[in-house]
Amino acid sequence: MSADTAAPRIWKQPAQVWAVAFACVVAFMGIGLVDPILPAIAESLQASPVETELLFTSYLVVTGLAMLVTSWISSRIGAKATLLVGLALIVVFALLCALSGSVDAIIGFRAGWGLGNALFISTALATIVGAASGGSSAAIILYEAALGLGIAVGPLLGGILGEVSWRGPFFGVVGLMAIAFVAVMLLLRGPTPERTPLAFSAPFRALGRPALAILAATALFYNIGFFTLLAFSPFPLGFGAMGIGLTFFGWGLGLAITSVWVAPLLLRRLRLTTVLLIALPLLALDLVVAAFVVSSAAALVACIVVGGLVLGVVNTALTEAVMEATDLPRSVASSAYSAVRFLGGAVAPPLAALLWHAFNAGVPYIMAAVSVVIASLCIVLGRPLLAHIDGAHPDAADEGAAVLVGDAA
Repeated sequence: MSADTAAPRIWKQPAQVWAVAFACVVAFMGIGLVDPILPAIAESLQASPVETELLFTSYLVVTGLAMLVTSWISSRIGAKATLLVGLALIVVFALLCALSGSVDAIIGFRAGWGLGNALFISTALATIVGAASGGSSAAIILYEAALGLGIAVGPLLGGILGEVSWRGPFFGVVGLMAIAFVAVMLLLRGPTPERTPLAFSAPFRALGRPALAILAATALFYNIGFFTLLAFSPFPLGFGAMGIGLTFFGWGLGLAITSVWVAPLLLRRLRLTTVLLIALPLLALDLVVAAFVVSSAAALVACIVVGGLVLGVVNTALTEAVMEATDLPRSVASSAYSAVRFLGGAVAPPLAALLWHAFNAGVPYIMAAVSVVIASLCIVLGRPLLAHIDGAHPDAADEGAAVLVGDAA
């Protein structure tokens, strides 16, 4: 399909596709939505930074663990039911977060939010591909747009609403997700595809594949760096909600741009493992620089935005590698990989806050840099087992699908 004929088809989609795409944007906003309000929550609810960072931990632990069973659930109750259950859970638990009076309550309700998010995002791509006109390539580009928009706008919306109250972003998600729930319920129609139930143990057994295990370990350590940059940085920045929101809007925009455009360009010219072994050390270097300039807000903002650019490349390359690593169904490989990598994301925020309290604001970034170096070593030492992914040459649509299946959460 040429670019001239593909472009119009991308935007001429049935209403049900737009309903799911809108819900995707809001779901992806949840990744960075709470970033701008972390200091405000800590101050308003008299919580320590460690307690506040557990908002990320509870969300990511449950999201990761739920990823192990979402494909099993959706293969039995169907895509629409899975989407609606996920959206409903997000609405309920975001509302409970907004109404909470203690940080402990928000931590618990964010866990429920993570369950809803896992159910929704694990099913959304397949739903869009199945309902979109213009083929899977058009559907994937549309989903990419939703992913990038959500990641970039989440912190900005959190900053705008957070200027009013730390409860504002949570109420915003409730309203937007309620609209998405009604839209999906009313507009997602059509014949129900035949379901093939997946074995409950499939994602667990997938981690026994050496190539997938190496990539999952790489992602675990890499995500410690990712979420230190994302979840810890609002504290040393010292900005208000709007300042933090604008900073991470730049971070999300950079991540989206390199994920969608730069990384595929690199992957067409270089081996997958080569791209990873260039990008991961660059990220480690960026984190080391952040450790030494942490007292300068302007310099730290620059490190955050540059980090976003590198993160986009790593995300895309890692997830493409996962999709090419085994002959397993993509949903199974992605579920297994995502479950492990989110554990790294869950550990990083409170660990960073503990190191800050025990030492100084630069030490968490050093810890993150060391973790990313370990991720690089996983690729170096495991490269013989990853040789087959360097020989794979997927087409553009497959590249996009790989990125999205793995990075949606």
